[in-house]
Amino acid sequence: MPEGPSIVILKEAIDSFRGKKILEADGYGKGLAYGRLHGTKLKDIKTFGKHLLLCFPDFTIRIHLLMFGSYRINNDKKDRNPKLRLRFADGQTLSFYACSIVMLTQSLDDLYDWSADVMNPAFTVKKTIERLSHHPKMTATDALLDQTIFAGSGNIIKNEVLFRVKIHPKSKIGSIPLPVLRKMIKETVHYSFQFKEWREAGTLRKHWLVYTKKICPRDGTKIKKHYLGVASRRTFYCPTCQELY
Repeated sequence: MPEGPSIVILKEAIDSFRGKKILEADGYGKGLAYGRLHGTKLKDIKTFGKHLLLCFPDFTIRIHLLMFGSYRINNDKKDRNPKLRLRFADGQTLSFYACSIVMLTQSLDDLYDWSADVMNPAFTVKKTIERLSHHPKMTATDALLDQTIFAGSGNIIKNEVLFRVKIHPKSKIGSIPLPVLRKMIKETVHYSFQFKEWREAGTLRKHWLVYTKKICPRDGTKIKKHYLGVASRRTFYCPTCQELY
């Protein structure tokens, strides 16, 4: 499942479509009013966490790539049926495959708290601490995957951040000292932007310190691998240098 930084990369890749008029829209997505898109201009493109938001004057199309979703720009494959394909008046196309697509009519400001998005300028440490304070028994591994607290953070980010700040994934939020909690929050933002930079350069895997690794690069301890949290996601951690609070 693409994490927030990958969705920001997608937004930047399609930013040239902003302001263009849609000539035709089609696909197999149920519940999508394709006819409503015809002749409409793409007003804006936004992201919130793992959501790509295509904004039109009276509605927004929300796209979530899920586990296996993909997109193509001006490169439709005839052997693949897109869930949504937009043909623009200048002949360009934008297609999405194997993803969740929902048409939203509500105001995005009513639907989203932008301050929860780790890559949004509105994100703050103070507000994040306030959100975390309501979940003292939540584990660190669950907190970093909770999209209402860290929108855009995914499993890779979770593993790498907890390793970098030396927090055991089973640590309870209410037991983590405030200075350490602040460090975790700041590192989540910092690593998310590094993630984007490395992903664009094609070097993301080279920078993994704990994710999929066998030996801790800090102390040589064998890395533990467990499926943890409410979502039972793959979790890699060092039992020696990551403190259990």
